[in-house]
Formats: sequence, C-alpha cells, structure tokens
Amino acid sequence: MSDRVTIKSIAQDLGISHMTVSRALSDSAIVSEDTRRAVQDRAKELGYVKNAAARAMRGEKTTIVGLLLPTLVNEFYARFANSLAEYCEDTGLQLIIHLTNDDAKKEHQSILKLREIQARAVVMVPAPGDLKEEEKHLRGLHVIQLIRTQELKRQYTALLVDDAGAISEAVRHLSDLGHSRVAYIGADTSLSSGKCRLSAFISGMRQAGLDPRPDEILTDKPSFMMGHRCATALIDSGRTTAIVCGGFEISNGALHACLEREMAIPDDISFIGYGDPSYYRWIGKGISTIKIPVDSMAAKTAHLLGRKCPDESEIVSQKILPAKLVIRRSSGSLKNKGGT
Repeated sequence: MSDRVTIKSIAQDLGISHMTVSRALSDSAIVSEDTRRAVQDRAKELGYVKNAAARAMRGEKTTIVGLLLPTLVNEFYARFANSLAEYCEDTGLQLIIHLTNDDAKKEHQSILKLREIQARAVVMVPAPGDLKEEEKHLRGLHVIQLIRTQELKRQYTALLVDDAGAISEAVRHLSDLGHSRVAYIGADTSLSSGKCRLSAFISGMRQAGLDPRPDEILTDKPSFMMGHRCATALIDSGRTTAIVCGGFEISNGALHACLEREMAIPDDISFIGYGDPSYYRWIGKGISTIKIPVDSMAAKTAHLLGRKCPDESEIVSQKILPAKLVIRRSSGSLKNKGGT
C-alpha cells in the first residue's frame, strides 16, 4: 500500500469532498477561509506535494522550464544558468538543465524528455546540425534560442550577441600595435555564431589593411581541446604573433596551450580571448578579451519567460546585445617579437 499523500487521502482524513480539498489547495474563494486553512494546514502536516503530471493531464500549465547548454564547464554558461535558476526560483518556475555537448542526438533526447514532463518553455543553445526535424517536438513550447540560431519554418525568439564590432576592433587594435600575422581560432561556419564571428574577423583584417591568411584561420567544432590544438599549431609555426579567439571554450583551450608552452603573454605572443571569466583579470598581466553581457542576457531571458507563450503565427524578433572589447596587458605590441 502506498504511503503517498493525495487529495483524496486528505479529503478522507478531514471528512470532506476531494473537490473541496482541491479548491482549498488552489486557494479558491469558493471555499470558506476556515476550511481553506484547515485543508492547507493538514496538507502541510502530512507532507502533501502537488502532482505536476496530473495537473498537466488536466490541461493546467506546468511551471517547468528547460535549459539546454553545450556544457557547464566554462564560466559564461555556468553564470548564465545560475542567474536564470535564481530568477526561476523567485518566480515559481522549475528549471531543469540538460547538457548537450553540442551533440544533435543528445539535444533531441533532451527535447523529448522535456515534452514528456510537459515543460512550458525551453531556452537552448542549438547544437550543430539540422534542427528542422525537431520542429514537431518544439511545437507548443515557448522556445528561446541563445547565442546562436538554427533556421526553422517557425521563427522563435532569439537572444544573440552583437560581437562583430568587438572582433573587428580587436584586429585593428593588434594591427595598430604592429602585428600583421594575426590568427583566428573559432567555431566552424555550420553554426550561425561561427559564421558571423569569422566574417567579423576577416572584415577587421581588411579594414586594417591586412591579408587574411588561410593557414592562420582555424575553425572546427568548438571545444577546449579544439582551441588547444589550434593554438599549439599556430605557436609551432613560429609565424603567428597574435591570436584572436571566437568562442568561450576555444579561448580557454588556446590560452592553456600558450601557458603550458611557457609562452610569455604578451612578450612571446599577443592574445585576445572570448568571454571574460574572473581569472582573466589576474592571469599574467591580464587577458584582453571580448566581453559578453551575461547578466543582461540572463535578465532578458527571464523577462521573456515571464511573457505569454507567443502565438503560432507570431514572428518574434531577435534581441541583440552588444559585446565589448576589454583591453588588458595580454595584447601587447610587437616590439619584443623580432619583427613580422
């Protein structure tokens, strides 16, 4: 026999109808104040917990919100998740986090699990691949795409970062310091963010009067190891004097490669990262970086989750947040590098 406390067991315990208990637990004015108080006190005493699945079957909207992220290892995603979790707790939403590792199959399974528990919304950093097959599973969910987007028949809200200006500015800054062999490490162009960031780098090179060199533009599926591998290749070439990164984990991996080779930053190589984890302020003489407005992004996501789910026919515009180039000591001049 189950020891689980239900509306019916509370009703039997108090000698009233289960409908009266249900209304009292929903704080309905139809039930007298004394009865509401008696029911709610008894429910609390017995440890009653609302059944979300049963509520969903009755057509009631759940409070479950999904968050699909590639990883929680880097500080940007961890900080965003923490801020969003605090908002959800304050507003009575239940946040469930799934990690996709930028894998389309894991993303698919995560979406199915959220549908199984009748989630009301999903905030997602789309994985590489074709998301069109997922549209039937996303139907009915309030979808917010984060950082990057996938092309879909129905348009969803997207919270994106305008980092093109900051990336181009980073290249011009390095050029002004005397660098002509400026390399770029970024995500491949199958990702909308990877395509835009690469375009911004090339634009910055041309604005600075520099020739983008194919052997110094390295792109692939973004990860710590990818950044590490690409930076190692650039260092070993002996030609590159400055590196600009176009991704969070890419930046951390590339920086690690420089440090483990005991490269002095900026004396041996100049470096501009992506994202601004707290330790970038104190590594070496400070790491120059393209700073992403994580707190503003979390706040805007929270605001959108509080809105009514958009109608099927509604076209939701993209929300753009500006990135900023932060100059520290890691992006130094060419004077100690022996020429170009």
